[in-house]
Amino acid sequence: MRLVLTALAAAAAIASPALAGEGRFEGRGGIVWSGGNSEAIAGVAAGYDWDMGDAAFVGVELSGDKVLEDNTRVSLGVGARAGAKLGEAGKLYVASSYQTKPCKLCEDSVSLGAGYQHSFGGNLYGKVEYRRFFVGNGVKDFNAATAGLGVKF
Repeated sequence: MRLVLTALAAAAAIASPALAGEGRFEGRGGIVWSGGNSEAIAGVAAGYDWDMGDAAFVGVELSGDKVLEDNTRVSLGVGARAGAKLGEAGKLYVASSYQTKPCKLCEDSVSLGAGYQHSFGGNLYGKVEYRRFFVGNGVKDFNAATAGLGVKF
């Protein structure tokens, strides 16, 4: 949690009206797994990235994701990402977030991961991402791999 809040504060402090940026909204889906178990996951996210010169960016994100299994609920997240711009169309990044409980008897978690976002021209983009969720309190950590499609503005 402290890592995420520190990253969000740093992004807000660094960002200024002089720095160009872009908002984004996406839908995503994938798989979440731990131990020998796996389930489908679906969600949405909205974020904003600030350009840090020609080669780098930082951003913030709010998300809602749901494991597509009975007795689960939408897990809300707040996070940050930072990375390198690869040409005109690509972004390679690391990301971290705080996530609320995905079910009544579950625990909240902090994630750390990496991803790649690619512009398809215009405002449309696609992305792939992997995250490891660190749970604590004796609960097994879990993993998620997702693919998303979004619009930037």
